[in-house]
Formats: sequence, C-alpha cells, structure tokens
Amino acid sequence: MMSEKPQVGRVGPSSARPGPARPPTLLGVWAHPDDEAYLSAGLMLDAVRAGHRVVVTTATRGELGTADPANTPPHVVARLREQEMVRSLSAVGVTEHRWPAQGSILDGRLQDGRLAEVPEEIGVELVADELRRVRPDLVVTFGPDGLTGHHDHAALSRWVTGAWHATGCAAELWYAAVSVDFLDTWGDLCADLGVWMNGIPPRAVEASDLAHLRVCEGDALDRKYEALRAHVSQTAGLISQVGEERYRAWWSTEAFVRASRALDAVA
Repeated sequence: MMSEKPQVGRVGPSSARPGPARPPTLLGVWAHPDDEAYLSAGLMLDAVRAGHRVVVTTATRGELGTADPANTPPHVVARLREQEMVRSLSAVGVTEHRWPAQGSILDGRLQDGRLAEVPEEIGVELVADELRRVRPDLVVTFGPDGLTGHHDHAALSRWVTGAWHATGCAAELWYAAVSVDFLDTWGDLCADLGVWMNGIPPRAVEASDLAHLRVCEGDALDRKYEALRAHVSQTAGLISQVGEERYRAWWSTEAFVRASRALDAVA
C-alpha cells in the first residue's frame, strides 16, 4: 500500500505555467546507476502509471563498481552499467535518461568516487542546466548526508540544492530518507553489509515528517525488483547472499522528506 500518492502535478507553481499543457514532471538526480532503482523505482513507476513524465539524470557511470578491477577495468564497467541502466529504467517504464556531462567540457571530469573534487560552482551549474532543460515539478535526490555516507552522494546533494536555490526552481525538492521503521527492521543488516559507508546510519525520519512513503507490494514490488535485478553487476551478489525474498522485503520501502524540513532539522 502507498501511504501517500506522489502528487507530482500539485507540488508548486511550476505546474501552472502558461503555454501548451504538459504532463507533470518528476526529475531524479543521482550519482550512480542503481541509486535511482534502490531509492525511487516505486515512485517512478507510480508517476509513469499516472501519465506523468519521468526523467532521470545520473552524474557518473559507476565505473568503480567492481570487485575485480584487473579483469574489468573502469571503461568496461562503465559500458556494462550503461546497458544495465537502460534495462532497469525500462522495468518501470522510464524512457528519458541523461548522462549530463557527455560531450560537454565536463566529459571525463565526473568520475565515480570523485564528485567531491569537482568545484562546487561547476556542479551547481551542471544541475541548474538540467533544471532549466527539464522544467520539473518535483525533484528527488540525496539529502545532505548522502544517505549512505558516500561522498559522491553528499556532493550531488549540495549541487542539486544549490541549483534549486540559484535558479529559483518552483519544483518541490525531496531528499531520499530512511523511516524509523526501516532503520529498526533493516539497520543491522545495512551495517553488517557495509551500506553505511562511514559506519554511521542516517538519521531516521518519523512517518509523520515524511513527504512521501511508499511500500511496494505485488506488481509494484515485482517491477522494482526487476529494476534492481537489471543492475546485475551490482545486485546479483547481494541477492544471492541474503536471498531473493529477504532482498525484496529489504528494499520495498521508499521514503522522502522535503528539503526544507531536512535542512531546518540540521540548521
């Protein structure tokens, strides 16, 4: 069941722009392939089924995502993960995806594991270009802590938040979060398997403080699982380790908090 439907079309004045009618638009901005599947596959599926436009922007190709770099060097991993990304998004009906630096002066500078080294103003302008291009009604990304503690996630959050402010974007901005129930149920497993990269779990958010909580079940969970399984280079080993049913239950929940509330909480 879904505790709150994603009201993408009613989240801000951007949905009332003059001109030809256009579908409400959801934009996800993420650091690596598979971020979008873990954190927003259910949200994207719901939006697609509601007739909304869904766009995903991914900063890097996740080229360091291998346990065997000698036999699968970064350029090989990058090509593999590009293909996985297409299959994953297809599982939830998303057809618009972009690697924003491709063919630009940033090509080759947005490297897996090194987003924090990119000058802040360049990252902010990169995302600002995406906001102007897509004209979203709702933007989803990482919160300031990067959720898992990954430096790339935290850097991207700063870029998106900075661009959102700098452009005066009328879209709502939501940060991926973990609910109290999720942390109570799955926090130990996340810790045991190294999900919290800095060893510190993110601050859990009470259900009443969330902008959106989605617990995928039935066909929605099947579609989310297919989206995750499509990132086979990243998920196959984990699925084998914990078992399919446990893995499905583990990642069935998606939670988001409004940026304004999250930023107030850490101010």
